[in-house]
Amino acid sequence: MLHPENDSQYAGLTVNAGVEGQPIVNPYFRPAMRKPRENADYYIAGILRGDKPILAKAVTLVESNLVSDQQIAQKVIEGCLPYSGKSIRVGVTGVPGAGKSTFIEALGNDLCKKGRKLAVLAIDPSSERSRGSILGDKTRMQELSANKDAFIRPSPSAGSLGGVARKTRETIVLCEAAGYDTILVETVGVGQSETAAHSMVDFFLLLQVTGTGDELQGIKRGIMEMADGIAINKCDGNNVEKASVAKTQFQNALALFPPTESGWKPYVTTCSAVENTGIEETWKMVEDYIAFAKQNHFFDINRTRQSKYWMHETITQYLLDSFYHNPVLTDEIEKAEQRILDNKESSFIAAHKLIQLYADNQHK
Repeated sequence: MLHPENDSQYAGLTVNAGVEGQPIVNPYFRPAMRKPRENADYYIAGILRGDKPILAKAVTLVESNLVSDQQIAQKVIEGCLPYSGKSIRVGVTGVPGAGKSTFIEALGNDLCKKGRKLAVLAIDPSSERSRGSILGDKTRMQELSANKDAFIRPSPSAGSLGGVARKTRETIVLCEAAGYDTILVETVGVGQSETAAHSMVDFFLLLQVTGTGDELQGIKRGIMEMADGIAINKCDGNNVEKASVAKTQFQNALALFPPTESGWKPYVTTCSAVENTGIEETWKMVEDYIAFAKQNHFFDINRTRQSKYWMHETITQYLLDSFYHNPVLTDEIEKAEQRILDNKESSFIAAHKLIQLYADNQHK
């Protein structure tokens, strides 16, 4: 077929006929072989030699809800358990806006310069739609994220705080086996996450901020009783004098509480994560507490108690999952909810019937 462009009037313009009968699929294409699934020994060996990418993949297995992933994850945890327990575990909490991420980055950079290896595990809220992390601490701690001696892992809660807290506890074991001697567990600072973090750390630090209104609003009995120490952040610029006043107020408030079980007397420091002042003094408070707790053996007693607590928490979580994912109960739960809405049955009687049905089904 003659193309009009090949006419003599279009000088210098020609269209080639091309090649006839070419295959649609590249004949040289070879599909990639599927990579064999790594076993538990692969992850254990990688973690013990401090391989950060393998550690991250192992944490993903721990966080997975797939039965196949959980089976491998439990073997990995068991293999790493003998190499864990040698770190200092510190919980960091505070109201949103207290500067937790900035403080942790400043503290983390300082600790890494002193030769420590740091793992930051954030119990992070998540979107109910996408199930993704909201705060994204890796984007907040850019300098620390790039440090070869630091490992940062946010864990989106996806509405299940108990589950993510248990998995954070298991992640601590993996990080310790990988050689991280300092573990920071950051909470979102909005409720139950503090209790969960407190049950897995050696020292619980409450980060406060001043200059935002009524200082006494920060003195909450529940969270204050859990704190082993308080650091007033953002002690810079016009806030220096206010932070000094707040320090006195918080110290007076701590004096009103009954003695702690460990015998330690919590105290208050001031710091500025932006100006990097008071960070060393705050960490010294942590080290003083650890030395004090080890001397009177409360350190070991507390860790043993925490292990016992997490055994019961794991059982509770397993029973909840088993109950709500039981195929026999799926329709019955919906029917029970409807009877309650129609005022045909009380919530207590409905719950009792469902539990009885679950128990009967387990015996079959």
